[in-house]
Amino acid sequence: MNKKISLIGVPMDLGQTRRGVDMGPSAIRYAGVVERLEELHFDIEDLGDIEIGRAERVQNAETNLKNLKSVAEGSEKLAATVDQAIKDGAFPLVLGGDHSIAIGTLAGVGKHYKNLGVIWYDAHGDLNTAETSPSGNIHGMPLAASLGLGHPALTEIAGYSPKVKPENIIIIGARSLDDGEKELIREKGIKVYTMHEIDRLGMTRVMEETISFLKENTDGVHLSLDLDGLDPHDAPGVGTPVIGGISYRESHLAMEMLAEADFITSAEFVEVNPILDEKNKTAQVAVALMGSLFGEKLK
Repeated sequence: MNKKISLIGVPMDLGQTRRGVDMGPSAIRYAGVVERLEELHFDIEDLGDIEIGRAERVQNAETNLKNLKSVAEGSEKLAATVDQAIKDGAFPLVLGGDHSIAIGTLAGVGKHYKNLGVIWYDAHGDLNTAETSPSGNIHGMPLAASLGLGHPALTEIAGYSPKVKPENIIIIGARSLDDGEKELIREKGIKVYTMHEIDRLGMTRVMEETISFLKENTDGVHLSLDLDGLDPHDAPGVGTPVIGGISYRESHLAMEMLAEADFITSAEFVEVNPILDEKNKTAQVAVALMGSLFGEKLK
């Protein structure tokens, strides 16, 4: 794995309505991410935080999308920063912020690969559009937008679309999908390992299948890890918790197997909300998982 890491904070809380997730990057830094990765002999450059605009009091009359303009502007800035980090020879490690930031991350990453693979580690599919979303919250739309589906302000970030092909996406940990998302998953043939499959097959087999497929079919792999993919018992500080999630230990195993596969080329950890957390527990979990992803071992 690339030994040079560019740390990019995105204090975005505009993709949904619960405040506090904008403090996620600070919480993750406070939990010792830089020190943890430096101990693994990585060269860390903390690029600070992307500047994010304010919430928009007046919603766009033509769409139900909340804070569309501000989210799009933040996504453009993030895409440019991620793009430059890769050009500088660094591994982009993005700290969220709500999951709408993945629109910008994938826009910056996707420029550098012909067949980008995406591991979406999440309780949700994030495959909604304005037409299917019950809420209008853009943090439920980043994967759809990256597939080129949705409002042009989101799909055309960085001037191109799509950023990823449906056959190169693997969702792990899904247990809350809207009807429109289920239909899109069937229509596009997106591979999903729900909690049913994880329970039935075990995390080892899920990750073996994921790694085998992506190694064979892609030229780079982005990990987008939403902390609500984990069970709320282990990661309470998230905006949209769903009980019955992936365990802390299973998540470490998944990250350890990705480290052994040595093919992750960019990553983001999102939806850490300190206001909803217990003594910064969720940020600490995020940092511990990063440790495993970047090769931390007991022996």
